[in-house]
Amino acid sequence: MQTIVILTGAGISAESGLATFRDPKNNNKGGGLWCNHRVEDVATPEAFERDPILVHEFYNQRRRELRDAHPNAAHLALTELAKNFEGRTFLITQNVDDLHLRAEAGKKLPRYKLLPMHGELRKARCEVTEEIFQWEDDMTTATPCPCCNKPGRLRPHIVWFGEMPLYMDLIERMLAECDLFISIGTSGNVYPAAGFVQMARMHGKAHTVELNMEPSGGSSMFHEKVYGPATQIVPAYVQRILTGDVIVD
Repeated sequence: MQTIVILTGAGISAESGLATFRDPKNNNKGGGLWCNHRVEDVATPEAFERDPILVHEFYNQRRRELRDAHPNAAHLALTELAKNFEGRTFLITQNVDDLHLRAEAGKKLPRYKLLPMHGELRKARCEVTEEIFQWEDDMTTATPCPCCNKPGRLRPHIVWFGEMPLYMDLIERMLAECDLFISIGTSGNVYPAAGFVQMARMHGKAHTVELNMEPSGGSSMFHEKVYGPATQIVPAYVQRILTGDVIVD
């Protein structure tokens, strides 16, 4: 086994106290609430154009909440996998928190790459120059942009609905090459990530695994499925990989 690709969603960060994107009562309807806000009001380019004050305050609050959250056993286990696996590990996350990044802090991981495909909450982007900045504080329509010193040009570095996720060329290439694809804490409802398991299987090479609280929308596409809290099942599965208990033909 040479290459592992891992996809993580909100379920891996839920046990760190961060809200998941979809409210359970709306799942059957295909809708979603995020901290009592409709997706259409806080997570689209149209919402930002219509009401930038609301959108900024929404992400300011998420940023404040992130300061009190910490990587859990699942995040730490994936870092141990990246550290000890002799091949390459690519971790694609749909999450905009930085818990994977904090879990790997201080560790040398030369064969590992983290790909936050939906952006990063602790970063801001200039809408004119596309320059990206590390950002820890609140952001408002009056905040001057660091690169052009003009207000109203900054937005959260978040991929909203209707926008193209980041790193897609590299992600598709790695899915085509991987021996093992693991999906952790995802609903299987949000594309293109929901289609990654199909991409991995399309080439007839990858063994596909779902680690989740419950079956996802694409659970039938996985060769192997383990259900339970991420802080329990992820460390256990990582241990199986590192001890050679996971055999990929």
